[in-house]
Amino acid sequence: MTRLLVIVNDIESQPGQLTRWMISENVEFDLRIGGISPLPGPDALSAYDGLVMLGGGYMPDETDRAPWLADEAALVRRGLEADLPQFGICLGGQLIAHVIGGDVRAQTGAPEKGYTRIDTTAEAVDDPVFSAIRSQTSFVESHVDRIVSLPGEATLLARSEVCEFQAFRVGRAWGTQFHPESTRENILRWDSEKLRTLGFDKATLLDEAKELGPESERDAKALFTAFLDVVRS
Repeated sequence: MTRLLVIVNDIESQPGQLTRWMISENVEFDLRIGGISPLPGPDALSAYDGLVMLGGGYMPDETDRAPWLADEAALVRRGLEADLPQFGICLGGQLIAHVIGGDVRAQTGAPEKGYTRIDTTAEAVDDPVFSAIRSQTSFVESHVDRIVSLPGEATLLARSEVCEFQAFRVGRAWGTQFHPESTRENILRWDSEKLRTLGFDKATLLDEAKELGPESERDAKALFTAFLDVVRS
């Protein structure tokens, strides 16, 4: 059975619909919660076929507030050295970018919230994961921090109107700024006043979710299933 290590960096950033897909794909997953459950030690990563890191309200180098991020960074480095397939979402993707020498900055550029149009790059056509989705789709966004540069060995796979680095690959590690695990249910839990201060209206975001959600979920499933194919290979 395929076995994934799944790391939750914030109790509110759970695997979401990834859980359903892992179960349906007969994937065993070991869920670790940062700051609560210990991460596997240096010799334990070989027990897994892949690594998934989720989001959270931290910067990737903010180890004073989230000390487990240092252990995650070490896991990413060992995973890259061992060619272990990795999928990082939001903070998880930013952590991969940080480890390989990219630049991640807080409170940078226009915030993105709700279903956001994502355009894949020409390089995505031949990518084993991103070739599974449409060249233009929508995924849930929720960030005011972002990746602002990547090293030359990284391949840019997707961008949005205000965020150049929406998705990338280095080796067999994929990072996304967007949230393929999230759905309209996540937006329902967002605070209306906080959204308003960022320039967003919750009712409008929910209306957009009704229209864009079904096709977005199909693309998200295709993306994650393609990643699982890489893991199994």
